[in-house]
Amino acid sequence: MTEDHILATEGLSKSFGGFHAVSDVDLRVRRGAIHALIGPNGAGKTTCFNLLTKFLTPTTGTIRYNGRDITKVPTAGIAQLGLVRSFQISAVFPHMSVLENVRVALQRQRGFSFDFWRSEKLLRRYDAQALELLDEVGLAGDAGRHASELSYGRKRALELATTLALQPDMMLLDEPMAGMGHEDIDRITALIRKASAGRTILMVEHNLSVVADLCDRITVLARGRVLAEGDYATVSSDPRVIEAYIGAGHA
Repeated sequence: MTEDHILATEGLSKSFGGFHAVSDVDLRVRRGAIHALIGPNGAGKTTCFNLLTKFLTPTTGTIRYNGRDITKVPTAGIAQLGLVRSFQISAVFPHMSVLENVRVALQRQRGFSFDFWRSEKLLRRYDAQALELLDEVGLAGDAGRHASELSYGRKRALELATTLALQPDMMLLDEPMAGMGHEDIDRITALIRKASAGRTILMVEHNLSVVADLCDRITVLARGRVLAEGDYATVSSDPRVIEAYIGAGHA
């Protein structure tokens, strides 16, 4: 692992009984890049992502982040190191206001989980920073609304704001475009590009148009192994990648 790589794995593997979901994956994510992990259904993308974010324990292999071995570091520990995951399903508090959702994330970044018992005056110290983050994702005008009132795409924008509130050096985005229409996809793509300034992003994404438009480097998985890696032009023209997608029923 060089200083240019913020995240690296070596021989990363995960087996469930006799089934090898991920096998000997060597992944290198360059600092400051937007890197995509793609592949047909059943390729092992989600398992690999869960290994990187410590929701699963590797059977074998190592994970290094900023030069540190984090293979055995728990999920909460890697978040404190600046490696933060945003979930496929929008993870917001629906009955809290948009502003309060971001405020909770700011409290967590400070080191306290949920200071619900503290006075409103103390909690309002986070309002200016929360509003700044909401403005960054285009939600400043929705600050007083309940999160449940937002459209799906705007909930994802709120989730991005709460992720940014944790001040990550690296964001792992799990299918950020899942379930979105064209207009929301364009909006979230623009927000991810904006959020990438000064940080690294690794994303699992099925929408190959988004991957082509957004990502600097792409790793293709198939049957739990790395099939190809490179920029979009390189991997999309690789006969092995074409065969893997067509064989899985993808156009």
